[in-house]
Amino acid sequence: MASLAIRNVEKSFGSVPVLHGVSLDIADGAFVSLVGPSGCGKSTLLRMVAGLDEISSGEILVGERVVNSISPKDRDVAMVFQNYALYPHMTVAENMSFSLKLRRAPKSAIEQRVKSAAEILGLHELLTRYPRQLSGGQRQRVAMGRAIVRDPQVFLFDEPLSNLDAKLRVQMRSEIKELHRRLGTTTVYVTHDQIEAMTMSDTIVVMNKGRIEQIGSPLHLYDKPHNLFVAGFIGSPAMNMLKGGIVIDRCPFFVTDDGVRLPIERAPTASDGRQVTLGIRPEHLEISDEGIETTVALVEPTGSSTQITAKLATQEVVGIFRERLQVAPGEMLRMKPSPAHIHLFDRETGKRVDC
Repeated sequence: MASLAIRNVEKSFGSVPVLHGVSLDIADGAFVSLVGPSGCGKSTLLRMVAGLDEISSGEILVGERVVNSISPKDRDVAMVFQNYALYPHMTVAENMSFSLKLRRAPKSAIEQRVKSAAEILGLHELLTRYPRQLSGGQRQRVAMGRAIVRDPQVFLFDEPLSNLDAKLRVQMRSEIKELHRRLGTTTVYVTHDQIEAMTMSDTIVVMNKGRIEQIGSPLHLYDKPHNLFVAGFIGSPAMNMLKGGIVIDRCPFFVTDDGVRLPIERAPTASDGRQVTLGIRPEHLEISDEGIETTVALVEPTGSSTQITAKLATQEVVGIFRERLQVAPGEMLRMKPSPAHIHLFDRETGKRVDC
């Protein structure tokens, strides 16, 4: 195991810049997820750590060793790809042992490592099968087993679950997290699915347009997003965003661009008239006679809760309620935001406004 350090790394493809001075320190044994929309640079960063793409400038260190000029096979990292990248003409055992054979490891050591990895991943009954005879989840386990037998200092996962169905993704999330708990190997996990990142990671790195927007624990990012981008990206359904301004009238109010007034607990100093975006998460809306009037547009019952999309004047809000509400599109519903859970962001900069 080893720590991983990324120091002011930049990457350009020709004249097109992709990463802009990215710096990140990952502790030995940590599980860190890189999240962000497609094209934000997270997979490119992972490939540079693996040595599959060259960096334009900066340094990457595995432990105390700068690996910029070291070939991928000598970096002591193992990567699990989205498409599994298994050799179709090789059995499970042969796929898992291939890298060790290239290194000319002793046959007895190869057999022991393959056996151990197969037991960890529940593959011991599948060692003689070929990839075409396996399910998607089994193929992903084989890809993970191929990484485990190398006993690397760092595991790299590049959207490994995106080809699986929803039920299997949930199962594999648990298995990867349990694998990390058992092995304790430093892990960097790339995903566009923030639910995966929230449930699996010690730390999340939110990326956008080749830059890091925020780094923190899953709940810290959820509760205290630094800006509008992080607030909108972390959480599903996404945080509601209402455009308006602050008015101080004995007590502070948020007034939407449509003129709807919402009381807020606190307001920033000298904020009267300041243009802001108010954020409120769907679970922090409640049904109340004291709430603001909305018009129901869509009702989505899930069994354990009811998700309602409604119109607040010309703006849209989504609420999640534990009750099994019997409402229909077109009906009026009064929703009240929890004042303690309101977020404010500057309209011009998008940055969080602390009250």
